[in-house]
Amino acid sequence: QVHLVESGGGLVQAGGSLRLSCAASGIAVSSARMGWYRQAPGKQRELVASITLGGSTNYADAVKGRFTISRDNAKNTVSLQMNSLNPEDTAVYYCNAMRFGLVRVDYWGQGTQVTVSS
Repeated sequence: QVHLVESGGGLVQAGGSLRLSCAASGIAVSSARMGWYRQAPGKQRELVASITLGGSTNYADAVKGRFTISRDNAKNTVSLQMNSLNPEDTAVYYCNAMRFGLVRVDYWGQGTQVTVSS
């Protein structure tokens, strides 16, 4: 059974930083495309950053240059370093593992709240 557990969310002032972590069990983070999504109140869930099996990264335009996704295969974790946070970054952040086989399978964590005050 796959479990993804996020941690590291909280309240931070604009301009501050947070580091989110996603601890995976039941799946190797090196065997899936790992991603961070976020969902703000009244908005759709959106992809923030992702890292492929090969280590290629992709970022939403809104976070490029501020956020960095990384993967630690030994610890089976994925992290999201968030710098220069602004109130528009306020959302629930979700860890996602996407596996491709005969069908695509998505696994989700429970989410962690990030609130940026102005």
